[in-house]
Parts: sequence; C-alpha cells; structure tokens
Amino acid sequence: MPAPALEPKTGFAGDVQRQQQPSDAIARKEVVTGSVTMAAADPIQVAGQIAERAQALGGRVDSRSEQRGTDGVDPSATLTLRIPADRTDELIAGLGDLGRVADVGIDRSDVTLQSDDLDARIRALQASVDRLRALIAQASNTADLIEAEKAVSDRQGELDSLTAQQRRLNDQVALSTLTVTITTDAQAPRPSGPSSFWGGLSAGWHSLVDWLGDVVVFTGRAVPWLVFFGLIGLGCGWLIRLLPRHRRKVPPDPAD
Repeated sequence: MPAPALEPKTGFAGDVQRQQQPSDAIARKEVVTGSVTMAAADPIQVAGQIAERAQALGGRVDSRSEQRGTDGVDPSATLTLRIPADRTDELIAGLGDLGRVADVGIDRSDVTLQSDDLDARIRALQASVDRLRALIAQASNTADLIEAEKAVSDRQGELDSLTAQQRRLNDQVALSTLTVTITTDAQAPRPSGPSSFWGGLSAGWHSLVDWLGDVVVFTGRAVPWLVFFGLIGLGCGWLIRLLPRHRRKVPPDPAD
C-alpha cells in the first residue's frame, strides 16, 4: 500500500500558496514620499490654497507651519500632506498654477513582500489563537486551562502588534506623504556686477568712499588708545630721567 501523501508543513499560513502564485498575480504595493519646493508672491495664501486642494482630493494636512514676513525675514510656509497615492501626481501637476515650482522629488518604495509577510503571519497567529481558545473550552483540569490561557495571552499580544504594523503600512500605501515648502517669489534677477565703464567707475568710487569711511571709523576708535599709550610712555620717560638725579643725591658713606 503506498504511503499516504504528507501535507506540506507551513510555518505561516499561505506561504506555500503565495509561492505557487504567478508573480503578476500579486498586487504591487508602494509607499510614496516626496518633497516640493516652490516660490510664490504670498506663501501664506498659497499654503492655504494647497491645503484646500489636498482636502478636495481626499487627503489631509498632517502639519502646517507659517513664517510671517518681517523686516529681516521673508515669509514662508511648509506643509506636510497626506494624499491618496493615485492622486499625488495630479496635485503636484497643479502646483504650477499657484507659483513657480523649483524642485520636485518623489520616492517609491516597494513594500509588497513586507505586506504579504505581515498578512501571512497574522493569519497564522489568528488560527493559533482560535485553536487555543477551543482547547480552553475543552480543558478538563486547571493546569491545562492556565497553560492554554497563558499561551493565548502571549500570542494575542503578538497578534495585536502585527495588526498595528499592518494598519500603519496600509495607511502609508494608501496615502502618500508630500512635504511642500513655499518661499517668496524670487523671479526678479539679482543685480550682478557693472556691465559698462561708467558703471565700473561708479562702483569703484563707491567702493573707495566706503573704504575711506572704514578708515575714518578705525582711526576714531584708535585715537583714545594712542593717547592712552602715549601718556604711559611719557610717564615712563619722566621716571627714567628722574632716576639718575636721585642716585646723585645719596650722601657718601662716612666710613669712606
């Protein structure tokens, strides 16, 4: 009589079935993160418009910081958005209507295997917990009941931890994370060096005036120190001249 076929042993439920599935049957899962840097005439107002667009696409604003313009600080704003992954490109494409987009960076991380592994481990632990609970219902003595309850408690804790990881991963896959930084509009070109003879002459004259001004300021600061050290020098010279006269006035020793 032929030996009965042995069922495949699986550490986690679904591992063998996943290996037998064709690769194209597994849905690809990605975590999308990105950053956008843009300039606008009014960063605060544009930040509000971007937040409204994100919410209209089914997303949300996780964080928002704004810097009001002051005398020495230009206004700016930074948003951290969570956008449905399949609509992230749509949001980025529309930012050009609100300002000048300078830099865009998008990163896509494939987490398909990580997600499948979590699913398999959760199913295996859930099946184990169900079996242990059935044993608890059939326990015939207190020792078996206590041991089964302890095993259920341990595996239920691990199951809860894996379930929380699965929820976080699913949230990252469903909603991309996009950081948008908005600064003031810098479209006006900054002045460069002079482009003509008269421009160079004017720049040289102003440079000379600035240098002379610095020299005058330095001289004004140095004069008190020069007077102070001059007085010290005069005092030292006066003491040196008095020293020989004092020696000549010393009376001779009578013993001589």
